[in-house]
Amino acid sequence: MPDPAPAPTSPAPFGARLAAAFARTGQLCVGIDPHLPLLEEWGLPASGAGVREFGLRVVEAAAGRASAVKPQVAFFERFGAAGYAALEEVLAAGRAAGLLVIADGKRGDIGSTMAGYAGAWLEPGAPLEADALTIYAAQGFGADEGAVAQALRAGKGLFVVTATSNPEAREVQSAMRAEGPHAGATLAGALTREVAARNAAAVGAGETPADTLGSIGIVIGGTLRLAEVGIDPADLSGVPILAPGFGFQGAVFADLPEIYGAALPNALVSVSRSVLAAGPEGMAAAVASDAAALARVLASGRDS
Repeated sequence: MPDPAPAPTSPAPFGARLAAAFARTGQLCVGIDPHLPLLEEWGLPASGAGVREFGLRVVEAAAGRASAVKPQVAFFERFGAAGYAALEEVLAAGRAAGLLVIADGKRGDIGSTMAGYAGAWLEPGAPLEADALTIYAAQGFGADEGAVAQALRAGKGLFVVTATSNPEAREVQSAMRAEGPHAGATLAGALTREVAARNAAAVGAGETPADTLGSIGIVIGGTLRLAEVGIDPADLSGVPILAPGFGFQGAVFADLPEIYGAALPNALVSVSRSVLAAGPEGMAAAVASDAAALARVLASGRDS
């Protein structure tokens, strides 16, 4: 009589996989942002075929040199079905190359719609499957609970846009909560606390291990200081931080210890145009250079 089939294993939580990637490859993320001027500089057509080639070349340059890639969905979406077909290939190629793939889609809506987005981007085997998705939660983090639960079941992650560097967002993300459990906190500070609480609840429910990063993270622009938007560093324990804005947008690696303090080991530091501008021939060297520079800053931050 044949041996019974082994029981299916639960997927490893995203936070645990992110922590393992940090230990293995470092804390650099490379954005895949095929702006039209960059496509032209690279000699690629402004089409689905162009963004496909662009994305695959970035994946090749990042593999083994960075922990993650972050395709910006909008630059693929503009080309309709051909763009989405290209994005499917780029997402799959990134994951096949051993990179964590964060779909920068910034989705946000009511519960049923968020469940649909989670099914599109975080369901194992879905055409657009990624390891994590960026989302908005200004309408209330509770509206995202269905997507959070779905992500945790599938071993996936979410990054909640909490504080962005663009000046237009300051008024909203610094606005004070007038009532509720986080009355008196800024929107950014309240969302950070809610994310931390949800990660703690996942540990308590046995959904994620207690000794690693949570699977729900936040996005904080690298040109900001936490105090500007009312985020208490004490609330960042175990919370993954997606930190865009380094390089072209003005944030510099040397400021990382000052920005994040004790939460620095949680930061996935994202670069984009500063390495993409090196072109397809020079990009791998640019990624390797940034990864080495970031590692030196992180090491000095740990030692200080």
